[in-house]
Formats: sequence, C-alpha cells, structure tokens
Amino acid sequence: MTAGDAGLPSSPDSEAIRSLSGAPGTVVWHRADLRIADNPAVAAAADEADRILPLFVFDPGFHDERGAACDARIEFLHDCLRDLDRQYRDVDGAGLTYAHGDPIDVLGRFVDAGWDVVASASPTGRYGRRRDERARERLGVRFVAGDGLVRDADRPREGWSDHVESWLAADPFDWDPRSVAVDGVETGIDPEAVADAYDVKSTKTRVPTGGREAGRERLRAFTERIAEYPGSISSPVDARDGTSGLSPYLRFGCLSVREVHRHVDEKVPDGRGKSMFVSRLYWNRHYTQKLLDWPGWLDRAVNPVYEGFNHDRHDPDLVAAWKRGETGFPMVDASMRCLRETGWLNFRMRALCASVYFHILQQPWKIGADHFYEHLIDDDAAINYTQWQSQCGLVGRPGLRLYDPRKQVRDQDPDGEFVTRWVPELDPLPAAHLDAPEKAPLAVQREVGVRVGEEYPYPVVDYEAARSEFRERYGAVHGAAAARLGEEETARRASLSGGIEAARSIAAERGEPGRADATDAGGTSQTGLDDFG
Repeated sequence: MTAGDAGLPSSPDSEAIRSLSGAPGTVVWHRADLRIADNPAVAAAADEADRILPLFVFDPGFHDERGAACDARIEFLHDCLRDLDRQYRDVDGAGLTYAHGDPIDVLGRFVDAGWDVVASASPTGRYGRRRDERARERLGVRFVAGDGLVRDADRPREGWSDHVESWLAADPFDWDPRSVAVDGVETGIDPEAVADAYDVKSTKTRVPTGGREAGRERLRAFTERIAEYPGSISSPVDARDGTSGLSPYLRFGCLSVREVHRHVDEKVPDGRGKSMFVSRLYWNRHYTQKLLDWPGWLDRAVNPVYEGFNHDRHDPDLVAAWKRGETGFPMVDASMRCLRETGWLNFRMRALCASVYFHILQQPWKIGADHFYEHLIDDDAAINYTQWQSQCGLVGRPGLRLYDPRKQVRDQDPDGEFVTRWVPELDPLPAAHLDAPEKAPLAVQREVGVRVGEEYPYPVVDYEAARSEFRERYGAVHGAAAARLGEEETARRASLSGGIEAARSIAAERGEPGRADATDAGGTSQTGLDDFG
C-alpha cells in the first residue's frame, strides 16, 4: 500500500442513515469476525432486535501509512468481506454495508439516529484497543464475549483448560434469519473502491483466496489427510501442503476455532494427527488469552529484566540483511525470502528465523516481530508477538530454544529443495554443502561457479562466537528474570498456563537475583539453553 489522500469520503453520512425506513435496530459491527455462523455479535443482535444492519468500516488508520499490513493481507481481507456480503445475501438480507472513515465517527452517526451497536469482543492492542475503548465509552457499543477466553476474572488462568474445553463442547451461537430483517445502506464504498483508492496491489504469490467458502473447503480437504499431519509440520517443503492452511481463516474469523474443533472431532477418527491438530487449537486460545491478560505483549518485554535486551547491539545493516534473506545462513535466507514472496512460513521456520535474529544476530526483538506482522497473511497480533517473546526468551521461563540454522538444513531440507528454490544462487552447489556454503572447498566452489563472498555472502556473524556471547549475556541475567516472575505484576503479565502459582514456582526454583547463571560447555545450563534441532 502507498500512503496519501485516498480520495474517499467518510460514509455513510447522517442523512443516508436517517433515510432508512422503519424503526432503528441494531448495527452488527464486524471487525475480525467475518462470518454469520457461530458469531456471538450476530446472534445477540438478532435476539434483541427485529432489524439488524451488518457493517464493516474501512478505517484509514489501517490503510494509510500508519498501517502495518502488507497488500496481500489486505487483499485477503477484501476476499473475506465479499464472502461475508454473500453470506448475508444468501439468507435474503441486504448484504454487508461498507463504510469508510474513523469508526467512532461512522458508528456515532448510527447511534445518533437511534441504532444500537454490538460487536464481538476480541483481544486487541495498540490502536485497536484504544478504538474499542472509545467506542464503548463514547457510544455505548456493546462487546459480546464468546471466543472461549476468560474475562473479568481476578485469576483468569485458574481452571482455564476446563473452561476452554467446555466452550469447545458447547453449542455454537445461533440465530434465525427469518426472525429479523437484514438492512443496509448504499454508500458507494466496496473493497474494489478501497483497493483503488489506497493503491492496494500485492506482488506476493501463492496467496490463498479469503472467505468462509474457501476456508470450509480447506477444512474439508485437510481432514481427509490429517493422518499425514504429524510428519508434515517441520519441513518447510512438506508443510506447505501438509499443514491445514486454516490459520488465515481463523485469524479473520471466517471460521471459528470452535467449529473447526467440532468438525475435526466429529469427522476424524482418533489418532496422532487429530490429537496434534486439536492441541494447536488450544494453543491458539492460549496465546490469545495472553494478549487479553496483558496488551503490552506487542511493545514491551513481558519480563522487566529483559526490557531493552539487545538494544545496545542494534545494527541496521544486520537487520536489513536478515529481512532481505542475505545473512549467509541458507535456511534463514530461504525462509525470509519465502516470507516476503508468499506471506507464509511454517512454524518451525518462523521459530528458526526469530531465534537467529535474536540469539545470533542479537538484534532488538520488536523490529523482527513487526516485520513478521507486516508480511504474514495469517498474522494475528496476539499470536505473533507472544510467540516472538516466548521464542526469544523474554518471559523468564526455563527451556529457551536456540536454533542452529545449519542443523535445520540437514534435518529439514537434506536434498536442498527449499533452500535452492528460494536461494537460487546456491542451486549449483552440492546439497552436502548447503548447510554451510562458506565451508565448501574452494575447488568445489570454482567448479560449480558459486563463490561464497560473491554470488552468496559469508555469514554476517560468526555463529559459534555469537552463540557463546549470547549464552553468557542471557545467562548472566536469567536468574534475576526468573526471580521477577515471583512478583504478581510480572506473573500476571506472563499469563502462564499454570497461572500465578506456576510463575512463583519458577521464581522459587530458578530465581537468583543479582547472580549470573553458569553455562557449561555442553550447551545446557541452569537457564535451560538448548541448541534445538
């Protein structure tokens, strides 16, 4: 997207809203819940009013230079909106009303005309959180919970697993389209007009089609091959078609986590593939609960001891090399180029790239997390930022995973299919040398025409030296960080699955304020630092 004056009016205006015939009803404000089935806001609106008006507001704050989403994610969103419009028309409604402008101003015009407004409650951070607070305080917008998360509890993690299991087993939110009129306002705004106004032109490839219909088809196809799922998740080649591909549809709410769980539970026989996938649905709720419990995950280290960690080593050139996929570590470079080109990476490669960025290049975590958030089609802020902090080790828990990028080539791409697809300059090099091209004999390099340092860069840092330095720096403060988990504020921030007591247990066992932890030569220390394969 490019910045600038979009040339779109703020709409609909008050006159258009007041021209609607009949008594005012309830506006359903859609944000990231782009479906009409199992939607708590739609069900609540249909239950309380004879007339509903489904609304999506194109917010300039998410489309101009302040936005942080790539064009491909915006195009996926637009697919989802067209599909949502069709869903309402399929139940004989007027379709989805598209609006443009500050959501508070747009919603305010409906409220002034006598309409109520409901929306599904969802954890947000930064701008979205402030927007929702303004909508609640200034306009009386009612946010309806129904996503399986625990709200308004002093200790939300107590009995959390039981709560989520009950929610997953509960009946979906339902409504009868025959009992309400689905109204709309003609605004002249639609996804095509917005794409033109904001110059949305994606160059990414292999981006899936958005919308509920496409999501349901993907779910059906995945359940037929779910037995292959466990063996497909780690290799970036196998994962492209071997994982579910449902994450962008869950991120935009085309499908609910609950309906996906129910479909798999009812259609798939018990087995390892089923149990592994269901556990991922729990993880989805687990990490989303974290953002609900502490919105600061997006901007600040959850453990105060790690606030600013690596900031004194910020090197824009290293960051740029990582973003471009020119670090000299082939699996990292292939992954970063794949991310930029397609907006997708499997989980193992996301973790690898985050680990090398923070542990080896030793750069500030948030710059890397923001880059992922910009490019991933499925990026959910609640999952992206909590996963980045967890992978980097900013919580204070034991068990930090430090990935070896060379070992990942040997384990996950032994034939070099992924590396040479995305780093074609290495294609002539024998696969045996793709884990560390700089170590390939000069005679081999000359023979195949791949000269490290010319066609492909040397590693931007010495891996062994950087790893050793990071271990020492991280280990020196880990005891103090573990101790901080014993403090209630930090424990609440961390939102561990075991709750505050789990955080205090870590503090009691691992906390050593002011004392450096010793790291042995074998790569495992009191901090739980491991080279992960």
